[in-house]
Amino acid sequence: MKYINTFSEDIKVSQVALGCMRIADMSASEAEQYISQAVELGYNYFDHADIYGGGECEKVFGTGLALNKSLRDKIIIQTKCGIRRGMYDFSKEHIINSVNNSLKSLGVEKIDVLLLHRPDLLMEPEEVAEAFDYLESSGKVGAFGVSNHSASQIELLKTCVKQNIKINQMQLSVTNATMVSSGANVNLQNKDGINYDGYLRDYCRLNKITIQPWSPLQQGFIAGTFLGHPEYKELNEKLRTLAEKYGTTDTGIAIAWLLRLPEKMQPVVGSTNMTRLEEISKATDITLSKEDWYDIYLTAGYKLP
Repeated sequence: MKYINTFSEDIKVSQVALGCMRIADMSASEAEQYISQAVELGYNYFDHADIYGGGECEKVFGTGLALNKSLRDKIIIQTKCGIRRGMYDFSKEHIINSVNNSLKSLGVEKIDVLLLHRPDLLMEPEEVAEAFDYLESSGKVGAFGVSNHSASQIELLKTCVKQNIKINQMQLSVTNATMVSSGANVNLQNKDGINYDGYLRDYCRLNKITIQPWSPLQQGFIAGTFLGHPEYKELNEKLRTLAEKYGTTDTGIAIAWLLRLPEKMQPVVGSTNMTRLEEISKATDITLSKEDWYDIYLTAGYKLP
């Protein structure tokens, strides 16, 4: 596992983060084993959200930490807030209440990184700023970021929020790469040129914001993996060929494709399978050639003008 800087220049974090949205049914001992084994593989960054498993995922993770208190000093805990049933809510009251609930569920005194989960269409940036100021000054949150936000939405937040936005968690995979394809098709009237995010890659790079790709092995929003899927036969053949070349697996190549992007992205993977997590951790040691990276891109169905 390689390590990078994301929310702090002084803290090294695993180049791949581990998403915890599938652990709600684990026992305390299973959760402790899951965390411990992941740490042994090199993962030190664990991603949560207050809504995962209806709130149970944070609680289960907390029971695992309680069984092995030494783990807390070895890991970074990130969580997200802002989604409520039938609505999004960035009010000061909701943000603070969510953090307090997460602290209780996780059994910790501090959230290392807090992300705003999805843009609240009724957001008042002044309220977000007040919430962030309180959470920072009280020592409850160390750093802040967003999730699923466009460049202009981040700019709007920055008109009031004084803390640096360090993270933006966005969906990105080989087969769902509009964030990438729009940059190759500027000013062209084709589907790959549609800009959905305000050229977010460039924006985040200019502003030193780490992009965390979520669902990096999935076809698209709430869809199954493209690995082995018959719809992506040619792509899967290409991934297998390159896996042999680089001495890894198709999973490793799919993650290495994201890591080859110059922004030093931090993919968030949600597997609880330690064999797969080991494959993914080793992908951080792979540097695809430009030729191989573009070969995957074109085989996935994207075009170059």
